[in-house]
Amino acid sequence: VFTDAAVSQDALQAMLSAVNKVSFNAVTVDSDTSTSDTVLLAATGRAGNPEITAPHEGFEAALKVVMQDLAHQIVRDGEGATKFVEVRVTGADSDADADKVARSIANSPLVKTALAGEDPNWGRIVMAVGKSGAKADRDLLTIRFGDILVAEDGWVSDSYSEDAGAAYMTQQELLIDVDLGLGGGAATVWTCDLTHGYITINADYRS
Repeated sequence: VFTDAAVSQDALQAMLSAVNKVSFNAVTVDSDTSTSDTVLLAATGRAGNPEITAPHEGFEAALKVVMQDLAHQIVRDGEGATKFVEVRVTGADSDADADKVARSIANSPLVKTALAGEDPNWGRIVMAVGKSGAKADRDLLTIRFGDILVAEDGWVSDSYSEDAGAAYMTQQELLIDVDLGLGGGAATVWTCDLTHGYITINADYRS
């Protein structure tokens, strides 16, 4: 990422590290990382502005827009991907726990294949919460698919219908929203589904 702004190295690094947490480090296709994954931010200074020597709210906000867009493109371009999925976790004991739960959901093969099959299998969401290692209580869980309330207090909602869930899953952009009901911790991770295309591409990767 390049900018013509004049920004000191220390300020650039601080803003890059902060934004990277909610962009490139908040996306996953299959949980694996590459030995060549790199993010670089360079400032040429050609704009001629007085040098920015500390994190700058306006610059950091613009950087976030650019880096999140690029990060989302990685997910949308995932091997065999047909769904772009936002996993939003709130109500965790801490932000770290929320991140554990979000990644557990986003990286679960059972969740990802259900998404590929357009199956609103909310039991797999509960499974992923449970295996995450984060503090959780089944009886406090609230799960939504988009605006559809699926489960509350650990049980399927009286207002939920399987037909509504199945219809929602046919969309190309999906939101899985989980509230743990424990505290103020929150995190968001973006991912995609897991299809036969992923296997085809990666099985023949070098041949």
